[in-house]
Amino acid sequence: MGIPRSGTWRSSWAWCWCTTAILIAWSPPAEAQVDQRSAIDVESASLPEAIAELARETGVSIGTEGTLPRLRSHPVKGRMSVDRALSHMLAGTGYVARRVGATAWRIERTPQRQAAVGGRPKEIPPTIGAEILVTGTKRELSLDNAAIAVAVVRPDAIQQVRVTSDSAFVAVNVEGFSLTGQGPGRNRMFLRGVADSAFGGRTQSTVAVLLDDARITYAAPDPDIRLVDVERVELLKGPQGSLYGTGALGGIYRVVTRRADLSNMEFAIGLTAETVEHGSSGASGAVVANLPLARDKVGLRLVAYGELAPGWVDTGTKKDSNTSGLSGVRAGLGVDLGDGWRADATGFGQWLGVDDSRYVYESLARRRPAQLAEKHDNDLLHGSLRVARDEGPIRIVMSSGYTSHVVDEQIDATQGAELLGMTDPERLLDANRYKVWDNEIRANGQIGRLGWLGGISYLSARQDSSRDLTGLAGSTMNVDSDDRSAEELALFGELSLPLTGRIEATAGARVFRSLIEERRAEGAEAAELRFIRYGVTPDFGLSWKPKVGRLIYLHYGSAFRQGGTGIGEDGTIEALEGDELATLSAGWRDTLGMIRFDLGLYHSWWSEIQSDVLRPNGLIETANVGDGEITGAELSVEAEPAERWRLQGGAMLQSAKIDPVNASSDGDRRLPVVPDMTFRAAVLHDFYLGDWDMSARAQLNYFGSARLSFDPALDRKMGKVFDATAELRASRGPFGLSLEVLNLLAGRHDTFAYGNPLRVRTAPQFTPQQPRTFRLTLSYRPGGSAD
Repeated sequence: MGIPRSGTWRSSWAWCWCTTAILIAWSPPAEAQVDQRSAIDVESASLPEAIAELARETGVSIGTEGTLPRLRSHPVKGRMSVDRALSHMLAGTGYVARRVGATAWRIERTPQRQAAVGGRPKEIPPTIGAEILVTGTKRELSLDNAAIAVAVVRPDAIQQVRVTSDSAFVAVNVEGFSLTGQGPGRNRMFLRGVADSAFGGRTQSTVAVLLDDARITYAAPDPDIRLVDVERVELLKGPQGSLYGTGALGGIYRVVTRRADLSNMEFAIGLTAETVEHGSSGASGAVVANLPLARDKVGLRLVAYGELAPGWVDTGTKKDSNTSGLSGVRAGLGVDLGDGWRADATGFGQWLGVDDSRYVYESLARRRPAQLAEKHDNDLLHGSLRVARDEGPIRIVMSSGYTSHVVDEQIDATQGAELLGMTDPERLLDANRYKVWDNEIRANGQIGRLGWLGGISYLSARQDSSRDLTGLAGSTMNVDSDDRSAEELALFGELSLPLTGRIEATAGARVFRSLIEERRAEGAEAAELRFIRYGVTPDFGLSWKPKVGRLIYLHYGSAFRQGGTGIGEDGTIEALEGDELATLSAGWRDTLGMIRFDLGLYHSWWSEIQSDVLRPNGLIETANVGDGEITGAELSVEAEPAERWRLQGGAMLQSAKIDPVNASSDGDRRLPVVPDMTFRAAVLHDFYLGDWDMSARAQLNYFGSARLSFDPALDRKMGKVFDATAELRASRGPFGLSLEVLNLLAGRHDTFAYGNPLRVRTAPQFTPQQPRTFRLTLSYRPGGSAD
């Protein structure tokens, strides 16, 4: 009997855009009330802290151009306009405020340069105190006011045109963020220990990947979006069920791209060459152009990039077999609709092809015997439309995004495929097609002292998966197929209320209807199943802000992941229980003198864990494997001990345990993949060399002990890896130059313990650390700083 699906998508489009038209027509105009006087009481503080407090008291948006110095601001008290308050606050600092919207200002350097010292203009030293904005919370907050566990990574000017800036770059700079080690396009993401499996199966991902406002993955591996012309990456840690719906057990990985500038023309280019010791060489390039088509009304932003990445694993007589190629394009059209409204249309495509896998069969080796090439493709197409009014007493965002994602993999099946029923197996072809359509309308504002956020969302996701075995004689046999569709319709909201002048309480919830329809077939076994779940995922918080720049908070969050199907011990298809995760976390974010730190503590309860497990026949299947608890602590620190010197660091300690259905023989109860501890430390120094602005950076990372699986037959030790990098930069006017050295200490650690599912039970597998790599990048950005 067929499962009806017709009518949903077309009617949803009509509903979405009819509602859009109604909201635009109904919404009140953006008020110019900021021209009126407000009661302002901002104490003398560092410039970033004072501006953040002024924005909070007046309810306006104040952005910055670059990093603000930690100069002491003038106190501002009394009834006055925002313009006057900013003018008084910035007097003598070398900065001015420029109004860019009805309720928005940008802080910029004054046009005049300061007096030269020794023939060179006196520059304000780089600082750690610039205001950092977070919008993944579905309303704009400064990081100092975001009472949740969140990390923000902001690529600089060179990194924005360096194609090698990717999710691995984010992982080495964010505590609690982990990737598996299979390589680009194959990896799985995990946040705060919420790791269900090292094996890439069909379970919905515990970390949702978003491009701007739209979810682009549902069950696919990390697409490894390159951070070319990306403004920032936001990671919301812990369950995000109240804001983002089902599946967001571990958190959110959100890539925020740079929107089209409607007023200014811009151009940037980056070229990179790299070479790997005991490996091959590679090259990449990126170009960015911004074109105002109608000044202050319409703008177009274009991005294109490509990469030929080097290999370093030898397979038989083939040297450096694990090379890869990547290309990507993005176009963004921005239109000012008037009265504070703006529309942004985005088209994005990225195509990643890997020539072979990167695992070996001996520890610390970079060579393996001859075998068939295990190619991998991860290709993504995405389109989205966002219509929003980000100004005024009520801010409204309407967004719709559609993603088509293809993930194909070839696995050498000449060994280990005996149980699949073919006498002469050659390759196992794992083909996956994903489609995600994400729609949302939300609004937020203020009623007296009460802040509010409310919205409605509809998400539709579909995955068609097929595993086929090919034989040496050209025969083909389907061993498994799965056609799964998921829908979620939800209402969500959040309220925040100041209990005192410094203490604020928040409460939120998501009321949802989740539907999964699935058709499974494996051999002679076939089934059609349908699951409907109604539920509520709550969210509560309490924050205390005793002074500007200091935030202490307590937060409770939860999320649910709908169950699918699995293969039981008797070989029949069976329904799985959905898993739920709840987390209680506490945080302390503060600036003490020239030191800024972010401390987080958390404990999670995870019930009915769904995990992708490896069956004896070499196929990956989903099962409920037990309940778990995760306890951890994270600390990130930045400091400026002296002028032009910066220190950055962080550490994570974690105990992620499972009470499994089948315990391993040695009693090890750790969840897979995620390490029990990590550590990072970096030192940065800015200096001059003639007419060149120079900077040097060195960083050391340590990834602690981890395990591959809680299956005793597959449990392999991993981790205990040191990795060091160094970088030297030079910039002069529009030109920038960067020399990076990766794996500076030439370490030969094994970073992962899995590659081929058909062979892993009979032979250990190791993923070697990438050898020492030298990478040279040249950037050109006329009209702006290249560094």
